[in-house]
Amino acid sequence: MRHQRSMSMKGIKPGNLAAILTVWCMVLLYVLFQGGKTSLMLFSMVSLLAIYLIGFGMGGVNRVKAARTVTASDQQEGVLHAGEQVQVSIQVTVPGLLPMPYLIVREVLKRHNGDSWSFEESVIPNLRGTGELLFQTPALERGHYTFQRTECVSEDIFGLMEHRGGFELNTSFRVLPRTIPLLGWQRQLRNVRGGGAQTTPAASRRETTQINGVRDYVYGDRISRIHWNATAKTGSWKSKEFEHESFPQTLILLDCKAQGYRSTAQFETAVSAAASLLESGAREQAGIGLFTAGKENKLFMPSTSQGERMSMLQHLVDVDADRKESLLSSLERSGRELPKGCLLLIITPEVGEEAVSCIRWAENRGMNPCLLKIAAAEKSAEPGDYTSYLQSRGLLLYTVSSLEELPLALGGRAS
Repeated sequence: MRHQRSMSMKGIKPGNLAAILTVWCMVLLYVLFQGGKTSLMLFSMVSLLAIYLIGFGMGGVNRVKAARTVTASDQQEGVLHAGEQVQVSIQVTVPGLLPMPYLIVREVLKRHNGDSWSFEESVIPNLRGTGELLFQTPALERGHYTFQRTECVSEDIFGLMEHRGGFELNTSFRVLPRTIPLLGWQRQLRNVRGGGAQTTPAASRRETTQINGVRDYVYGDRISRIHWNATAKTGSWKSKEFEHESFPQTLILLDCKAQGYRSTAQFETAVSAAASLLESGAREQAGIGLFTAGKENKLFMPSTSQGERMSMLQHLVDVDADRKESLLSSLERSGRELPKGCLLLIITPEVGEEAVSCIRWAENRGMNPCLLKIAAAEKSAEPGDYTSYLQSRGLLLYTVSSLEELPLALGGRAS
């Protein structure tokens, strides 16, 4: 019984309830000691007002119900990318028959790293107590977002008291890293020194001019594909079979060193570069994997599966620059699991002794390393930079300071 009473009084403040009861008691005493029609009329008005204020406080906004919908204007296949804005729609229902002049809704959107955004809008419920609220978030960056408890604030029609309520809906969504289309970079990497020890052929990839054999004629083959000598010898139509392009299996290594990146934007550029390379490799049906050297290492073996590619992109949503040990130590801890003979593309903010040690380690294991340096936006001389030394050894080394520079730096082109 006591629990039910406390729940019914949850929506009204004790101070407000005490003020209402105090005024009502004073008017009651005035009626008892003064009498007359005037005092009786005053008592009736105050009683009705007290019933309205107490009923409005115990119900209404305190029992509000809602449903939230999150969409994006340029959303494709339910996937959100960094830089997109999210539209939020809230359908609010306030039970009860008491009139409500307005309802203020306060939303809090929290990112996985602790950042938060507050949104406050007002809605006027109709006669049925329902209303719809629409607002748009700013351009969101990579991360996992969750809506916190929503607070609702309203006043009675006289503006005497403010009442608060709220609801909590488990609404969350993920924003993938920003990407840029790339074409042609895999064909350049195929010519890496010693590249191609492990390759990924696929029938969907474009054909070369090298004849691989003869096959039966398939309806729709061009006349230029017909092998006339084989056709004459066998008496049935034969077509030329050409070899398909074979790309080396590629493993992208993302350096997540805590003190290596000078700013958050620099690390976001590194993550976006890795995501762009993953999507480009999947578009060309090339076997591509991901290794994030962070506080906890995570390895995805090279694969052409779309499901594996999406798992890599989902992993990049939550990755942070939190590694404190050396990059070589991270490689050695996962050395047995790394595929031998693959192309190792290292994405790092620094080209120092640590990067040189990792390149030597990869070469000793039969890998073909190349390096993508994510330079800081502000150009400054870095002590202990081994860029010239690695280039003199014939190592492929690319340098970018923004995601827009990536297609040109890799020798490909933006689509």
